[in-house]
Amino acid sequence: MKKLLALLLLAGVTYRVAGQTKPTVIPLYEGKIPNEVPGPDQEKREVNQDKVEIVSLVRTPTLSVYLPAKGKANGTAVVICPGGGYWILASGHEGADVARKFAEQGVTAFVLKYRLPDPAITSQPEITPLQDAQRALYLVRKRAKEWNVNPQRVGILGFSAGGHLASTVGTHFNQSQIQNPEDLSLRPDFMILIYPVISSDPTVWHQGSFERLLGKGASKDKLQAYSNEQQVTAQTPPTFLVHASDDELVPVQNSLVFYQALRQHKIPGELHVYQGGGHGFGMINPTTKDLWFERCVNWLGSNKLMAKLP
Repeated sequence: MKKLLALLLLAGVTYRVAGQTKPTVIPLYEGKIPNEVPGPDQEKREVNQDKVEIVSLVRTPTLSVYLPAKGKANGTAVVICPGGGYWILASGHEGADVARKFAEQGVTAFVLKYRLPDPAITSQPEITPLQDAQRALYLVRKRAKEWNVNPQRVGILGFSAGGHLASTVGTHFNQSQIQNPEDLSLRPDFMILIYPVISSDPTVWHQGSFERLLGKGASKDKLQAYSNEQQVTAQTPPTFLVHASDDELVPVQNSLVFYQALRQHKIPGELHVYQGGGHGFGMINPTTKDLWFERCVNWLGSNKLMAKLP
C-alpha cells in the first residue's frame, strides 16, 4: 500500500489479465459531460511493480458492465467505486477483480470510472464524483430490463475513498446532482463499504481525501456535510462494512462510527473488523483465511438481496 501511495501523483490505468472475460464499456454520459472544463485527454494508465492497476486524470467517465453467465443472473446489481484517495482509481483489485467475482455469483456488476475532483477537468470538483456515481445508479435503473436487473436491488460498493463516495451516495441521495427526467430513485438499495473513508473528525480522518475533495481549509460546515456518519438517517440503506484494526491510513474508527450511526437509526448493518490486514488489501486480506466477500454474499442473502428473478 505504501508503494501505491507513492503513485498517487502519478498516472495509472486499467490492466486486464489474459483469458478473462472482457466487460462492455459504455460512456457514462451522452453528449456533453456536466461541468466539463475543456482540455486535452491526458488519462494515463499503468500497472505498477506490485501489479496494482491504476487510472488517473479521468476526463471521460465510463461504466464497465460485467454480466453473469447466461441464465445465472439473479437480478441483483452493484456499482463498484475503486479507491485511491480521490487522486487515482485502483481499478484492478478494487474494481475489475471484484466485478468478476460478483458476476460469478449472478450479480450484474458495474465498475465506475469516475472523474476525480480536479479543477483542470471539472468546474465543480466537490460534487463531480457524486454526480458520476448518481449517474451510474440512474443508468443501471434506466436500463435494468436490458441488463436483467431488478431496479429495487441495485447497490453500491466502495473501497477507501471510493467508500467515501459510496457512503455519500447512500446518505445524500435526496440531493440530485444529475438530470433525472424519469425521476428514478438515486438511493442505493444497499451499501458495501470496504475500509472506507467516512469521518472528517481530525482524530480519525484521512486528511488527503477530504482536502482533495473539498480543498484545503474547507469550512467546518462543509466538512460536516461530507462526514457521512453524521448524515445517516432512518432512510439510509442497509450497509455491510469491512475494516482492519491495524489500518494506519484510514483508521478503523471510520467504519465504527458509521456502524454506530446505523445502529442509532435502526438500519440493518453488519461490521467485520479483522485483527490485521492494513489498508488497501482489496478482496484478499493476507493475514487471514477468512474471505470478506463470502461474508458479504451471505449478508446479501440474509437480507433477501440475492433472490432469483421471478
